[in-house]
Amino acid sequence: MIVVDRPNRNEWATYALRPAIKKQELNNLVNEVLNEVQQDGDKALFRYTEKFDKVKLDGFEVDNDEIEKAIGLVSEELKAAIALAMRNIEKFHASQIRVEKEIETVEGVRCWRKSVAIEKVGLYIPGGSAPLFSTILMLAIPAKLAGCKEIVVCTPANAKGEINPAILYACNLTGVKKIYKVGGAQAIAAMATGTETIPQVYKIFGPGNQFVTKAKELVQQKGVAIDMPAGPSEVLIIADETCNPSFVAADLLSQAEHGADSQVILLSDNSEIINKVNLELDKQLVALPRKDVASEALKNSRAIILDSLDECIEFSNTYAPEHLIIASESASNFVDKIVNAGSVFLGNYSCESAGDYASGTNHTLPTNGFARNYSGVSVDSFVKKITFQNLDKKGIENIGPAIEIMAEAEELFAHKNAVTLRLNEIRNV
Repeated sequence: MIVVDRPNRNEWATYALRPAIKKQELNNLVNEVLNEVQQDGDKALFRYTEKFDKVKLDGFEVDNDEIEKAIGLVSEELKAAIALAMRNIEKFHASQIRVEKEIETVEGVRCWRKSVAIEKVGLYIPGGSAPLFSTILMLAIPAKLAGCKEIVVCTPANAKGEINPAILYACNLTGVKKIYKVGGAQAIAAMATGTETIPQVYKIFGPGNQFVTKAKELVQQKGVAIDMPAGPSEVLIIADETCNPSFVAADLLSQAEHGADSQVILLSDNSEIINKVNLELDKQLVALPRKDVASEALKNSRAIILDSLDECIEFSNTYAPEHLIIASESASNFVDKIVNAGSVFLGNYSCESAGDYASGTNHTLPTNGFARNYSGVSVDSFVKKITFQNLDKKGIENIGPAIEIMAEAEELFAHKNAVTLRLNEIRNV
């Protein structure tokens, strides 16, 4: 990692930049995919699946035989691990369900809000070199808790036309029935517009590469909701002299191995800690099966020495990381100062991998600085809030005159008249 020693504050924004991509070229390519899928439906999906995933399929929908076969291929050890994770994720997300109170704002005026599930949702599950079966748990569990009626999963097949067994096992375990062998931007296009095989959905969830991310961004402009803007995975770690440098290096590498376009940032007020972590990175990197990927990601990454841990927190809030780890025995002292982060891991034993898999929190989080204004996925992501109000005669009498005055001031006389007619009826005018 490149080491930066005490940069001026006016340079912080530069060091908070993510790796750049060729936006116009990406826009053009993804727009072409979206348009062709909208026009040609399944035919376009077959073409793009053969072109990008290098597999010629006869159909996209996963049948029961494939699911049963996959269940048999998942080890009992992995099944037990998934069951533990599922329990924790379900427990944490179930706690988010709230029944809101009915409020009488003034005598005769009752107002309340109700959560109503989004009827049709689409889940995109990456399935390439790192098949993210854990994302099924993170998305399908809150979708089920919210009460979504139709859950559609799209995930790419391998060169043999098969989906990773753990993905199919997780789908079956969470009750997802509609599973399709489609990946990339074409999968997002299919869920956004619908094809002969794949149903159209109202909101699309899930992580993906730059093509998937761009496709989600573009379909949102056409009226299909998405969970959040997102990009390559990232972590920022604040470490002091009480950290364990080997733990810190392992956490940095756990994000770096996601992809060559991932980014990891290390902040410390102690240059010796930076040196120790860098030595650990070199030691641990050589043993990783995905060391080439992680090495590329480290080229986009940096270690920054600042004057104090308070400054490190300030820089982190500027960066707004997807994952923030405070590797310190006094990590809890900084909780109230954190204002921009997707998910926070406190202390030397709170590894980011815990949130990725089994602590219970959701790992679908805003990246690329969007933690400044977006939250991670929750049960609320799968519902919309509908407000209700009920006014009786006393209620319209209490607020009607104020409405008349306000409507007239805005020169909206039909609005005023809707109130005046009711007041006159009550007064028998």
